[in-house]
Amino acid sequence: MSTPTLFSTTTFAKKPLKNRFVLAPLTRGRAGPTRVPNELMAEYYQQRSTAGLVMAEATAISKEGNGWVNSPGIYTQEMVEGWKTITERVHQQGSQIILQLWHTGRASHSDFHDGELPLSASAVKINGDQIHTPEAKKDYEVPRAMTVQDIKRTVEDFRKAAENAKAAGFDGVEIHAANGYLINQFLDASTNLRDDEYGGSIENRTRFLNEILEAVLTVWPAENVGSRISPNGIFNDMGCDDYRELYTHVIKRFTHYQLGFVHIMDGLAFGFHERGEPMTLEDFRSLYHGLIIGNCGYDQSKAETVIGSEKADLVAFGRPYIANPDLPQRMLNDWPLAPSDDASDWYGGGAEGYTDYETYKSA
Repeated sequence: MSTPTLFSTTTFAKKPLKNRFVLAPLTRGRAGPTRVPNELMAEYYQQRSTAGLVMAEATAISKEGNGWVNSPGIYTQEMVEGWKTITERVHQQGSQIILQLWHTGRASHSDFHDGELPLSASAVKINGDQIHTPEAKKDYEVPRAMTVQDIKRTVEDFRKAAENAKAAGFDGVEIHAANGYLINQFLDASTNLRDDEYGGSIENRTRFLNEILEAVLTVWPAENVGSRISPNGIFNDMGCDDYRELYTHVIKRFTHYQLGFVHIMDGLAFGFHERGEPMTLEDFRSLYHGLIIGNCGYDQSKAETVIGSEKADLVAFGRPYIANPDLPQRMLNDWPLAPSDDASDWYGGGAEGYTDYETYKSA
């Protein structure tokens, strides 16, 4: 058997992937105040369907889950119809597309929720920079600790969102349990101070994620479901001392559920909590036998190394894909990459800095 490369084919949920590139789920804020996916977004995803697997951006499962200006949702029929156009465009390009299901938790603000405080595992505020709200840039707030009733309602919101994703034509869903959003807030002991069945031990802190997975698995086969984790991350003021034991337990649960993939933020480009040695893809490969997607700060050389050594099956590229919709072709032919280091137009706006990047041959 030949050594796999970024450009070799593989399969996801028994369907072919034309290469091992993944378009990372980049939050771009182009859905507008209605949060309904639109034609501009469809063009963006069609352009980047050069990736064998397209990860649609973080998408709120409910109004309560919102925490980012003009990001899309998947909780109304109008949103489902908007996403249908996008999944059709991606499929026309011979790629598969997965929807990332998202609840921001404390990484939100009352401006998004008609004056009501955002929710979290516990009443622990983000220490750090301010948040952009629909009104202005403001300080983070102390969130309201979720009741068990809140938790059960949110689990149902994830299930319904998974159902809506299937109706919209997606090939699977990813449960966003990384980067300091709601599920991550339950996982980490630094943000989960609960003394009920959802707090304390690692088994209790992972209960919320397990219940979400079990709900989603009533809608989708396990091979079409995955989750994103960030064991080393500090984004949104995260990190906990028992991260190795925690994420070893999490990955074993993913194996138990026979999930189709795990999306691991193993790179340190977003920072490292420095509570020990970073966890690597190798730490997870021996415990998990589905597809592993590596992410965060990869270049072509590093991606080829982890795929060639079979530590990962696919690699997600984020910032390089912003300015290079033809990223696989550029890497295959050793064409130069257009720079994507101007963050001024990454989040929100119109076509500029979003769909106006040209392919190499037309540049």
